Amino acid sequence: MEEKEKVVVLVSGGMDSVTALYHAAKENDVVGGVSFDYGSKHNHKELPLAREHCEKLGVPHQIIELDFINKLFASDLLQSGGEIPEGHYEDQNMKKTVVPFRNGIMLSIAAGFAESLGAEGLVIAAHAGDHTIYPDCREDFMQAMGDAIRLGTYAEIRLQRPFIRILKEDIVTRGHELGVDFARTWSCYKGLDVQCGSCATCVERREAFENAGVPDPTIYAETGPLPTRPVPAS
Repeated sequence: MEEKEKVVVLVSGGMDSVTALYHAAKENDVVGGVSFDYGSKHNHKELPLAREHCEKLGVPHQIIELDFINKLFASDLLQSGGEIPEGHYEDQNMKKTVVPFRNGIMLSIAAGFAESLGAEGLVIAAHAGDHTIYPDCREDFMQAMGDAIRLGTYAEIRLQRPFIRILKEDIVTRGHELGVDFARTWSCYKGLDVQCGSCATCVERREAFENAGVPDPTIYAETGPLPTRPVPAS
């Protein structure tokens, strides 16, 4: 029997990363899950869920504090930033929620953590739907970052991105197949008592379940009509 690759998974507590955790647990030997507390408005809602799923799978979980991001970086996603915009997740105003070079910073730290655990791989849940707004989720960035991590570690750690060519509805389908309890995941950027249903990530979440044809177990404050996807500029 072929020995499974030891990997660390970046798990925020959102539906993509939790699905990536379950996917990795089926395909690999997950030796750690790592989350980052960087001062986002919804960190306090996500992180307990990340820990919950790691514990459910018997995966050691580590939260790493990155409080300098909230203090020094400009983004409306952060506690130090402005109001979370509403609308479709491909609208231009959603760029206000981009945290500069977030994935670059987190992957660098996670790579060092993974090598320290004796891992050979690092798993991130970036997917095709992220590419419009987030430059550090695009495949050209991931390829470059993967090369840097491989070249910069004795273990030649491989950056796995199993969802990079699929959409969020495909992640819903995969998570459903793996038995992920999506009710125990968090997307809403506002970080209120319940997920708002109208911010960009709530819209993306609702749309993904609808497109996948999978019942959405999420409780939302607002379940009105979804906004129209913007027409790309010609």
